Amino acid sequence: MRRSGHADLPLHGGRVPAWLADRMTRLGTAISESIVLHYGPPELLARLSDPFWFQALGSVMGMDWHSSGITTSVVGALKRGLNPRAHELGIYVCGGRGRHSRKTPDELRAVAEKTGLDGDALARTSRLTARIDNNAIADGFQIYLHAFVLTADGEWAVIQQGLNAEAGLARRYHWHSATVRDFTCEPHTAIEGAPQGEIMNLVDAGAGSAQRALIEISHQMPEATIRDLMLVMPGHHEVRAENVDLKRLGAVLAVAYERDLRDFASLLLLENLGPRTLQSLALIAEVVHGAPTRFRDPARFSFAHGGKDGHPFPVPLKTYDASLAVLRDALDRARAGDGEKLEGMRRLERFVRAVEERREPHADFEAAVRHERAISHEIGGRTVLDDRRKAQPKSRQLELF
Repeated sequence: MRRSGHADLPLHGGRVPAWLADRMTRLGTAISESIVLHYGPPELLARLSDPFWFQALGSVMGMDWHSSGITTSVVGALKRGLNPRAHELGIYVCGGRGRHSRKTPDELRAVAEKTGLDGDALARTSRLTARIDNNAIADGFQIYLHAFVLTADGEWAVIQQGLNAEAGLARRYHWHSATVRDFTCEPHTAIEGAPQGEIMNLVDAGAGSAQRALIEISHQMPEATIRDLMLVMPGHHEVRAENVDLKRLGAVLAVAYERDLRDFASLLLLENLGPRTLQSLALIAEVVHGAPTRFRDPARFSFAHGGKDGHPFPVPLKTYDASLAVLRDALDRARAGDGEKLEGMRRLERFVRAVEERREPHADFEAAVRHERAISHEIGGRTVLDDRRKAQPKSRQLELF
């Protein structure tokens, strides 16, 4: 067993506005459904247990690319979107933040009644993962979010987040039942968070004597208890060029904006698509089909739909809705037996990767951001700051949502 990394997750306040939360629910559901259709429910759990992929998912959905809020918003969106279709997709999302986390055992037992699983065993697993991360790992973070995602066959993933208010940081913990062999010996797939001095981890592989005498682990350095995948999220709020793999972004922009490449990419999807929609769909396709090594720069995926705080640019609502329409149409056709359009998303991901490998394009980061901000108004760019500046009566707000 192993732990797969650590990262800073700066604490951000505020709420996700309704105009974004609804779209996040629909996009998160569509992406999850695509993965289930192509690769099966266990693959979705494997993705959720990967901290890099999880961060990329939040970015492509339009959340702030590096903040702690990604965890709460993504978990909430998936729970709202997947649970009503759990009987169809075979995926159940239980728990959540605060009071919702305390309902997890009862929700798991309710799922068990429908699926024939052992509800008491699932509830015990839920409590055990929470206690290990909250009590057995003394790293200064107190768990406030606990989400338990499971399949109808009983495979599960746990996503938890802890708070260190003094440091202004959060730490996210990932578990996956496919890799857990012993709850007392390195059960996590990942722990994300900045090391805050010495960490006492009573479930580390080298801490057998610590489990008996509580001695050895207290002398280990954090690097010995948290295996490095180095998802380091910086403190600055804006997206910078150094946060993005410019070669990979360059391939996406080339496919979207170079006429010959764009025409061919559109043909792959059986659509006549504009460049901005192609850009978003190419990044969504990578989230669905990309290899794990493709997600080491999750900030790149914010070039699909921006961020609610305007970084790297406002959320382009018209583009967001166009991308959702293409993906939902492809999924509906696939459900009816016509998988050609959905398969086009996989072909698009392969095409962008081929352009990257053969041409080695590099994006002009500043020019790309300037372009996005220049066209923001015409593609429905919106941020939470706009909502604050243009506060309207509730009746008019409802019309917008």
